[in-house]
Amino acid sequence: MGLSKFTTNNSFVNLNQVTMPALHIEQSVAFYRAMGFEQIVDAPGYARFACPEGDATFSVHRVDRRSEGAVIVYFECSALDERVSELQVRGFTFTKLPADERWLWREARLTDPAGNVLCLYWAGVNRKYPPWRLVASD
Repeated sequence: MGLSKFTTNNSFVNLNQVTMPALHIEQSVAFYRAMGFEQIVDAPGYARFACPEGDATFSVHRVDRRSEGAVIVYFECSALDERVSELQVRGFTFTKLPADERWLWREARLTDPAGNVLCLYWAGVNRKYPPWRLVASD
């Protein structure tokens, strides 16, 4: 399947946001605000945040029970080690401290109050152009 399958009106589809479940929306809102994200929507059972860099957004929505899944949300951070240290000083607990991975990214992980896994990482050029990247064949 070529990239042309994902185009509409001659423009590519762009990721708008990711929405994560939250059992206790107030705890999730406090968590993400404390991490430094800007809350841009506050509605009953729903909150949306803007990332400090770029134009990406994400949201949390209230659910009655936690579903079992393996969703991991990645937030890119060029000063990863410094950011993790700052967050630790502010009381955030990481399940994995910054480490170099075999896929050429440096990653740290923590969970939000709803149990969603967050990966703070830095990949540099390897984010989109790792040595094993597929080459378009058009």
